Formats: sequence, structure tokens, C-alpha cells
Amino acid sequence: MRVIYAQTDRMNVVYYSRYYEFFEAARSALLRRIGIPYTELEKEGYMLPVVESHCRYHGTATFEDELTIESHMDETPKAKLKISYKVFKPGRDDPIVTGYTVHSFTNARMRPVRAPAMFLERLEAYSGQALED
Repeated sequence: MRVIYAQTDRMNVVYYSRYYEFFEAARSALLRRIGIPYTELEKEGYMLPVVESHCRYHGTATFEDELTIESHMDETPKAKLKISYKVFKPGRDDPIVTGYTVHSFTNARMRPVRAPAMFLERLEAYSGQALED
């Protein structure tokens, strides 16, 4: 994704909280790639509220930088889903930002539930491929 002016602060660097928006975009893309778009989860009556998040800044991005955001799951979810992220700038092998979000599977009334069977089945079917996006 390319950094737009509205995502930067007065110092011309990406404002720190914007990285969580980048994480969300990468998370949605990962779920779509696995075959479980978030809209489908909602239609089935499941929600994935964030219960924990972390972001560590190793460098900066500025207006017009083209960023690559990698997202991946390190383990099969049970009642919670953890997704890790790395944000890269062109020409750098090391990430400028790393982080993760933890989501709880809930029903529509926000009561915790286990990961739905259809989620686990599609994840299993996808497991032969790299879980990165």
C-alpha cells in the first residue's frame, strides 16, 4: 500500500496509530486469501473483536512510501486468533514495524465461542500453502 498524506503527521512520518489500520487491511486480505472473508464470518454469526494488540516501531515511513505488509498466523486458533504483522519499505530487508493482534471468536451477542468448524476446515485446506499475505 502507498502512504497517503492524510496518514502522516506534522513531521511527515506515518502517524503511529495508522499502523493498526495497515494491520487490519493485511488481516482482511489474509482471511480472504484463506477463503474466509470477514463478511462471511459475520453472516455465520461470528465476530472477531480485538482483545490484545502490540506494535513495535523500528523505523519510519513517509508520504508516498510504498509499503509491503506481511501477515501470518503462527498457530491454529482455538478460542482466540493471533495474527502477526511485519511492515517493510522498499530496499529494506528488515521490517520498519512489527506487531500482532489477538482476536476472540465470539457469537453475535459478543459471548466467547470456539473457532467455528468452517474456519478450521478452510484453514486446514489452506495449510499446504504459506500463511502469509
